Amino acid sequence: MEKQVIYYGEFQSPIGPLTLFASSNGVSRLDFGCPEDVLPAAETWYKKHHVNADLVFNSDMIESVVLQLEEYFSGKRRSFDLQLDPIGTIFQQKVWKNLSEIPYGETRSYRDVAVGISAPKAVRAIGSANNRNPIPIIVPCHRVIGSNGALVGYAGGVTKKEYLLSLEQQHAMHAMLP
Repeated sequence: MEKQVIYYGEFQSPIGPLTLFASSNGVSRLDFGCPEDVLPAAETWYKKHHVNADLVFNSDMIESVVLQLEEYFSGKRRSFDLQLDPIGTIFQQKVWKNLSEIPYGETRSYRDVAVGISAPKAVRAIGSANNRNPIPIIVPCHRVIGSNGALVGYAGGVTKKEYLLSLEQQHAMHAMLP
């Protein structure tokens, strides 16, 4: 198996440090935490997904991602225009594509996502795929909530999910004001 160079760098966001990973194919991972804390888990994750990765620090290679995240957190960006390379099963890819179609400032239930991919009985599997989204924020899994409106589960913690939803709803409201 050929070694693939995966570049990584850090972004200081309002919800704490984020570590970003990208190859020549695009962004493959976003972790909550600084590189020192997340690199061991990232190395294990790439191995588990059969990627012989050489993780190399290079902030220039993730500069466009950082720029778009800065715009997102400042309310100037509603969707990301980045080359993505999420690693997952065909089902997971289908779910993540559907998550990317949830409009900025809006939420959907797990059931809504299941219906959206024509798998209405797969609500639990949707939750599992959502939980395995390797590129949170950019692929907006934070926009998925329980059918009762509860902010259930989020890899970065429910507090981060609350922050992201509040940020989007606040900026979406301002856009609608005359």
